[in-house]
Amino acid sequence: MKHLLATAALICAAQPALANRVFITNERSNDITVLDGESFEVIGTYPAGNRPRGIAISPDGTELYVCVSDDDLVRVFDPQTMEEMHTLPSGPDPELFVLHPSGNPLFIANEDDNIVTVVDTKTHQMLAEIPVGVEPEGMGVSPDGRVVINTSETTNMAHFIDTETYEITANVLVDSRPRFAQYTADGSKLYVTSEIGGTVSVIDPVTQQITKKISFDIPGVLPEAIQPVGARVTSDGSKLFVALGPANRVAVIDAATDEVIDYLLVGQRVWQLAFSPDEKYLYTTNGNSNDVSIIDVAANEVVRSVPVGQQPWGVVVAPD
Repeated sequence: MKHLLATAALICAAQPALANRVFITNERSNDITVLDGESFEVIGTYPAGNRPRGIAISPDGTELYVCVSDDDLVRVFDPQTMEEMHTLPSGPDPELFVLHPSGNPLFIANEDDNIVTVVDTKTHQMLAEIPVGVEPEGMGVSPDGRVVINTSETTNMAHFIDTETYEITANVLVDSRPRFAQYTADGSKLYVTSEIGGTVSVIDPVTQQITKKISFDIPGVLPEAIQPVGARVTSDGSKLFVALGPANRVAVIDAATDEVIDYLLVGQRVWQLAFSPDEKYLYTTNGNSNDVSIIDVAANEVVRSVPVGQQPWGVVVAPD
């Protein structure tokens, strides 16, 4: 018995705990890199299908969802073993998605079909197809789970979708090529990034009105290189971080005033962002330098760069 307990202990010790693991999709090398969120070391690299991009994890940490764009489906992995568990229907060219806060259903942007697909994560059945604007990409969800936001890149709109009826309740015109939608934790603000417009629209979710547009000015960087894409806001609503694409910077914004307070130099073509569970660190995927930058959130400082696969795109961190 003692021998069996000792063996079990060794097995557990050999496998790092799931909490705080960092999962990165590499869209060119068709795999997922896994980092240890404590040591920042690469644990392993695992096949993911053809052109993995969007990535999410269930609230209980038991299922890892990956948009596999060229396979036209969502692959679901066991995040502990990285073995594929099953697939979910997605419609053509899934790029980004968002989970309902309860963990079910999954709302998927299908870029080539101008549709948001709704899939039940338990039954694996498609629940609805919601027609939206041209080239849907960005997805966001309100903290209470009542509203999903889809951004359409060519129509230049943020679509407000009722999660019960699957009906569009409002359309908000934003600047050119909106790529991402992010609510504050209290639901009082919605941020929508516009890649070509070079701005972030601040939207009142109640009135669906734009209350402000955040713009960026980086000395020595051409305006056309400043392309806002991924965005994340701290749970206390104090800071908004925005990835600025080929500007190779992450903007730090005072979320109380929506004024830019700093620019952090990261890798090349910074794309998506994710916090560690305690929000001590922010991870950025840098597609052209094939690495991940790690930002100390309190200090507004880049503390580490970690090489990953080819063209890292999406990132998610396992919950505590």
